Amino acid sequence: MLSTLDAIRNDIAERLADGATNRRSASHTPVVATANADARVMVLRGFDPESWTLRFHTDARSPKVAVIESDRRIGVLVYDKQAKLQLRLRGTARIVTTGSEVESVWSQSDNFARRCYLGSGPGEHSGQPTSGLPSEFEGAEPTDEEVVPARQNFALLLVQIEEADWFSLAHTGHRRALLIGDKGRWISP
Repeated sequence: MLSTLDAIRNDIAERLADGATNRRSASHTPVVATANADARVMVLRGFDPESWTLRFHTDARSPKVAVIESDRRIGVLVYDKQAKLQLRLRGTARIVTTGSEVESVWSQSDNFARRCYLGSGPGEHSGQPTSGLPSEFEGAEPTDEEVVPARQNFALLLVQIEEADWFSLAHTGHRRALLIGDKGRWISP
């Protein structure tokens, strides 16, 4: 059981860093909720421990983009069943569609991942079950030339963590800590 707020802060950072690089980590697929209480599971793609910023990839046409642009409040929930640990993160979000960070992330993606941004926008109506992908890319990797139009739909969702609620479940007694910025305090579970 962790017994200092510094240890809690380090634990959170380690879990988020692991989640960004380890597909088997409980932190890899957190629940992300926008200010309109619309929640979805997303893949954590990056964590900057210096600025406490999370990075997710999203489609610029997604309805959540408009929500975030009108109200930047966001929540992220991680639950590690094995460790019996819950992280509730609150912060502000921003959508980034241009710039060196976006270009760097895009260039590191393979064409199989890039193809997700070629098809219909998220939430578009369909008269039949669909992946949204153009039929020629169902199960196929497009060429570099074929994915060029996809770039305009690719965006980063960056979440600046402002508050972290760490909650450890234990039969001997739960423990909970709240970190806000560089301050922290123990609170009752």
